[in-house]
Amino acid sequence: MRQTTPRSSAVRDGLGVGLAVGLSGVAFGAAAVTAGLDVAQACVLSLLAFTGASQFALAGAVGAGGDLLAATAGALLLGARNTLYGLRLADLLDTRGPRRLAAAHGVIDETTAVALAQPTRDGARTGFTTTFLTLYVTWNLTTLAGALGTSSLGDPGMLGLDVVGPATFLAILWPRLREQPRLRTVALTGMAIALAATPFLPPGVPVLLSAAAVLVVMMR
Repeated sequence: MRQTTPRSSAVRDGLGVGLAVGLSGVAFGAAAVTAGLDVAQACVLSLLAFTGASQFALAGAVGAGGDLLAATAGALLLGARNTLYGLRLADLLDTRGPRRLAAAHGVIDETTAVALAQPTRDGARTGFTTTFLTLYVTWNLTTLAGALGTSSLGDPGMLGLDVVGPATFLAILWPRLREQPRLRTVALTGMAIALAATPFLPPGVPVLLSAAAVLVVMMR
């Protein structure tokens, strides 16, 4: 029987998450065009922004008639959590030179989750790279497909594809949360802060508050 190595396990995790989450690009492409963006704008946003939650937030705000500057600011606030992920992954990935810029573009929820779930540093790097490449290619292809096929898709929200990312993120982190009570307490605290702040603060700010609180606990 063939033994599973940390690297092969990381590749498997990365491919699974990348393909599963990448399918939600269909929903974003459809939502973006429905909100008033054209196909080219939707595709460029996926290529350059590449952070699903922020992209959906921007499309939703524009579709609701919000000001483009305000929508962009909210999307940037929501995406700022990736900076905290970058702080955690910097030493683990230890990238140098031009590769550092490429790695920074790939620091999102899913790549962070896969990297941190690996038992070794080599596995973490493999998992990060596999997830990034798989998800980036899949996300952009499905964004194009969703944007072109909006008329046949109808209401993107009816498909439920927007929940794939968060669900996968939770699924891959769940073993760590289950095995480490302290980490579970930190996660629940962050969730409570975000839920309590959501009714009173603009989109993106509750996530920043919860992430900042978690970061303080981690540094301590």
